[in-house]
Amino acid sequence: MLILIRKMAIVCHRWTGVVFCLLFAWWFVSGIFMMYWDFPGISEADRLARSEAVDASRIRVSPSAAYATLKQERPPSTAQLVMFAGRPAYRFSGEGGRRGAQTLVYADDGTRQEQCADALALRVAAAWTGQPQTLARVQEMTDVDQWTIQGQLRTLRPLIKYSWPDGEQAYVSKRTCAVVQYTTRSSRTFAHLGAIPHWLYYTPLQKNGLLWTRIVIWSSGLATLAALLGLIVGISLYSPSKRYWVFGEPTGIPYKGQKRLHMIFGLFFGMVACTWAFSGMLSMDPFPATTAGETGGRSAGNRMLAALHSGRLQMGAFDAKPPREALAEVASQLRVKQLDFTWFVGDPVYLASEDPRHTRIIPVNGPAAEHFDSARIIQILKLASQPAGLAEARVLNEYDAYYEDRLGEKPLPVILARLNDKQQTRYYIDPRTARVVGSYNSRLWMTRWLYHGLHSLDFPLLYKHRPAWDVVVLSLLLGGTALCVTSVILAWQLMRRKLAPPSQRSRAAS
Repeated sequence: MLILIRKMAIVCHRWTGVVFCLLFAWWFVSGIFMMYWDFPGISEADRLARSEAVDASRIRVSPSAAYATLKQERPPSTAQLVMFAGRPAYRFSGEGGRRGAQTLVYADDGTRQEQCADALALRVAAAWTGQPQTLARVQEMTDVDQWTIQGQLRTLRPLIKYSWPDGEQAYVSKRTCAVVQYTTRSSRTFAHLGAIPHWLYYTPLQKNGLLWTRIVIWSSGLATLAALLGLIVGISLYSPSKRYWVFGEPTGIPYKGQKRLHMIFGLFFGMVACTWAFSGMLSMDPFPATTAGETGGRSAGNRMLAALHSGRLQMGAFDAKPPREALAEVASQLRVKQLDFTWFVGDPVYLASEDPRHTRIIPVNGPAAEHFDSARIIQILKLASQPAGLAEARVLNEYDAYYEDRLGEKPLPVILARLNDKQQTRYYIDPRTARVVGSYNSRLWMTRWLYHGLHSLDFPLLYKHRPAWDVVVLSLLLGGTALCVTSVILAWQLMRRKLAPPSQRSRAAS
């Protein structure tokens, strides 16, 4: 009976291997590129790096006067002071309670940016790339392409694409008149070698999101089965006592040639192939999420965040310390490229940023500081978390198992606030901004450990000691690639025999 089951497993593994060998090889090779190159996109750090420093000398309109020009009764959701097309401007989002709405009001004369004219869009794109406007090739985007298929860009369409001879491409939204996507020749090349084949992220598939989701889930699920069958077969066939004879010598593996290599690589890297295919499937959330019992942790978390940023964003509260005065306080410390208007425990506060790592808080009713008082934040969180309370509240100076970043870009130190709830909900708060920069609860266990843990090997012991992570992951990917190469060769040999004319098959058998 066991022999029959093993024979059936061998047949299933052989033919699923024929179907999925190229896909497996594709995933392993593209995974090597994805270690260091991701899909092109624009981060907050990119945006700030390419922004002008705010010219305080040209600010003549107060925040409250600028917002008054919009004639809205309700305050905005967010407000910022930035440079736009060479002029200081207030950027209001969600004004009047309308989600997604965004408006620019110039801080030098109080006029509103009504529309994104073609000349202005070209100027914005050229400023982003540092390229001459005259060399730009302009293309009105009537449909999505490979680089604008992402869902977050849907509300920013229509787009205009500007291309330069050196391969730089900038996409400007006609809604916001801002660059929303940027690629270079190298970033596109590495995306085609890494992220796109790894995610099967091709435009025709992505246009039909449901079809793409099903293809990724089913292909990774069946690939997991193929790898698991191969692992079972390999372990069942392997003989530590060397009961097989090949070329007149005892051996533990009953094959020769490519089959022998395939079994050797499978015994070493079959588990890796199995776990990576399975964890890749988990990235698509194929199983229904469990939401029972989450309300308590979520409501307590909402109360804590509301306590930190309580109050409505009344623009008139900033008139006591106008933006020019606030910028002057930190002029010797930062080249401020973005000035956020925010609220901390009922008090109006400016957040000045040169880049994500270099910021200052400027209270309207106090002097500038590098960060908020961590002890005060913890005390506020303890009070707001009642009646459940906090199980733990402390300052972290290094990444932990649930707040990690191999690139070291996430802010440190952070305040860890762990709720005393069933889900052991965790919030990580940046004391420089009093904003949540990470969170975790037990409902995310599968995502954290079975997906990120198995798929990216995001384990503290590795990512805290790079290049240990690079060496381990690269070794496993190369071993998996070698396993897939042998499977491709075997699949080719099998199909060549099966598709050969009967006369050739008889000669090969003899």
